[in-house]
Amino acid sequence: MDHGCPRSRGVRPRLARLLAVALLVSAAASGGAQAAGAGPASAPALAPAPTGTAPGTAFWIDPNSAAAHQVTAWRRQGRTADARLMQRIAWRPQAIWLHSANPGPTVRAVTLAAAAARRTALLVAYFIPHRDCGDYSGGGAGNAAEYRRWADEFAAGIGDRPAYVIVEPDAVAQKIAGCEQGDARERYGLLAYAVARLKARPHTKVYVDAGNSGWIPDERRLVAPLRQAGVARADGFAVNTSNFKTNGASSAYGHRIAAALGGAKHFVVDSSRNGNGPYTGVGDQAWCNPPGRALGTPPTTATGDPAIDAYLWIKRPGESDGTCRGGPRAGQWWPQYALGLASRARG
Repeated sequence: MDHGCPRSRGVRPRLARLLAVALLVSAAASGGAQAAGAGPASAPALAPAPTGTAPGTAFWIDPNSAAAHQVTAWRRQGRTADARLMQRIAWRPQAIWLHSANPGPTVRAVTLAAAAARRTALLVAYFIPHRDCGDYSGGGAGNAAEYRRWADEFAAGIGDRPAYVIVEPDAVAQKIAGCEQGDARERYGLLAYAVARLKARPHTKVYVDAGNSGWIPDERRLVAPLRQAGVARADGFAVNTSNFKTNGASSAYGHRIAAALGGAKHFVVDSSRNGNGPYTGVGDQAWCNPPGRALGTPPTTATGDPAIDAYLWIKRPGESDGTCRGGPRAGQWWPQYALGLASRARG
């Protein structure tokens, strides 16, 4: 049975840097010399929005991601082949994780940059009290009141700009799996509060995290908690966040959850690292920096399944799951692991 995976906390971009990016993209969108969505002069050129995509439906690419800077560094070192492989990560949209106090300025900067580029920001709300049950990604708000203020700031930062928000990876499944920290009723109530605040924004799509097919395989156990967590008001739920289950397994799981919820809810799938499926080798912690994995389906809303709203890179490929298998702490950039993911990708 899968254990809960400590999620990438992400490397939250510094506010000053994000504001600079927002101004840069705004200038480009107004006819500046640099193409919208491109990075600064020292960063690699980024892929344009897919041809034929309606404005606002493509996801924003962070031009200052760790992967983008790695591309630049390896080019300067003459590692051109490795730099080309790393572009498979740097040139794809990935979620920005909000995991610390005062999320409003960062959310505002990211959504401004995305809107100026006529793209959609992909964000992760990750500040629930007793986050990760005190494990690798432990932390979060100190109490319920602090979390509600945090959710208010997060929602206000989005404003009327388009965004997808994944609400609190692990929070529901971890409680079902037996996390004893915190009160379940309070946690689900806080999730419902966050969903309500985010859905009050006019162009925000919201998905409550629902774990993965190996963690809570009996989807019926998720129904009551997801309902208490506000899934009825959300656009749907997310599956496979930071995990490695295949699109097929995740799709089947998502359809079972949707049916158990009454059949009306859609879902999104994290396909960031599932190109080779889950690790089946010897040893435990199959969810934590497993060897031999590969990038999965690039982010897209063209899923071919009316119930799947998007394949997304919620986990930022190349950021460690935790200090297992020689990795740095959770959320820290690990170029060697990133290169392995990219080198084994099928496209």
